[in-house]
Amino acid sequence: MTLWEAGAGQPLDDPSLLRTDGLIGGRWTAGKVRHDISNPATGEPLAKVANLDEGDVEAAISAAASAFPRWRATSARQRSRLLMEWYHLIRRHEDDLARILTAEQGKPLGESLSEVRYGASYVEWFAEEARRLNGEIVPVEDTATRALVLRQPVGVCAAITPWNFPLAMVTRKVAPALAAGCPVVLKPSEQTPLTALALAELTVRAGIPDGVINVVPAARDRAAEIGAALCASPVIRHLSFTGSTDIGRLLMRQSATTVKRLSLELGGNAPFLVFDDADLDSAVEGAIASKFRNAGQTCVCANRFLVQDGIHDAFVSRLTERAASLRCGNGIERDVQIGPLIDERALRRMETVVTDALSHGAMLETGGQRIGQRHFAPTVLSKASHAMRCAQEEIFGPIAPVFRFRTEEDAILAANASEAGLAAYVFTRDMGRLIRVSEALECGMVGANTGRISNAELPFGGVKQSGLGREGSRHGLDDYVELKSITLGGLE
Repeated sequence: MTLWEAGAGQPLDDPSLLRTDGLIGGRWTAGKVRHDISNPATGEPLAKVANLDEGDVEAAISAAASAFPRWRATSARQRSRLLMEWYHLIRRHEDDLARILTAEQGKPLGESLSEVRYGASYVEWFAEEARRLNGEIVPVEDTATRALVLRQPVGVCAAITPWNFPLAMVTRKVAPALAAGCPVVLKPSEQTPLTALALAELTVRAGIPDGVINVVPAARDRAAEIGAALCASPVIRHLSFTGSTDIGRLLMRQSATTVKRLSLELGGNAPFLVFDDADLDSAVEGAIASKFRNAGQTCVCANRFLVQDGIHDAFVSRLTERAASLRCGNGIERDVQIGPLIDERALRRMETVVTDALSHGAMLETGGQRIGQRHFAPTVLSKASHAMRCAQEEIFGPIAPVFRFRTEEDAILAANASEAGLAAYVFTRDMGRLIRVSEALECGMVGANTGRISNAELPFGGVKQSGLGREGSRHGLDDYVELKSITLGGLE
């Protein structure tokens, strides 16, 4: 029995996807030491993965720099073809990728499969966008002059990805970089590197040249060292990070000396506004989809449920009923809807959030405690107030605090009373109100009568302290290109 099987990792149709070494310059790199990757549903080790260090990071940066001249000179059509081949390989191996993802991250297998397809859609999208990386001819007053604007690759890019979406966050960052002609050094989360390494294996099979994609896995004790090395390197011209606002601020400070471009997708505190005239069934289902997907461990999940007086009690009752019916368990088990939280620290945080809310007068409607050692029960809190931690901080777990409001103005003020501005949700059948409130909310994305807001065609990102830049959509290439103007004179 392999370590993978002992850790309750499902058998793979293609076991060679289970890579445990880093990828640098086209070579799989074992490093000097290794660290354990565990199944969050069981606590059992799944694999021992390379724990690379600053020297390996420098080697990866060097490999990317060496690959850059050739990659930027590759035609847009050829880059598109290679990305499309990567896309087809991801879809061909989607079941194995979902099994790897569930084993190391914990989300239910159905959610993992959805993430694989969602992540693949970004590769497909940017494969197509690679061929539309157009410049401009700008009219100028002097008839003997022509002005051109080129969009050229920014250079070697770095990407640091989180554990909650270990596949989609890789493709959403790597695909636009490659489409623009930029090689990448990727540092995946120390808790979920196996999915990223499986994706890297598929890039090799797709024929993407050596050094264009480099993956540097590392344990938590080296994460800061690697992040600092990426920020300090003058060769790295762009860094993309998804994670906490505190770490985003740190990376901004560390990148200041090299004045590199930053794409930051940071913390959220999403308000979920339900007005009296909302369709109750639709609002509750939207709440379930937004709040409890991935056990609430998503940056765009609803954090504060702001519900108007007239519908408040019915909404709380229906949400409580639905939350209590959700089945927790190991993500590989059939019909499981809520997987484990990522680690013990996350479980302790949920207990603290509930204790704080109850101490400030909240009422526990359902949940509020662990289920076994690794799950936290889907929780609904009523009578929530803005003095509670759950109003001020990103919960990042399956806890739904419900706040009461009276007027539209009250709801907007409460929704915007946060340093974060990533996502928001509005449920109302009044089209005028839907437009007014959506425009008034200080956030980058709004779900209007829906709890699902993300796809490859739309820009993903926030305002205020939720980050910088946008991922996805035709705007997703902007951070990976420089604009160069060329003025041609003497054309008389």
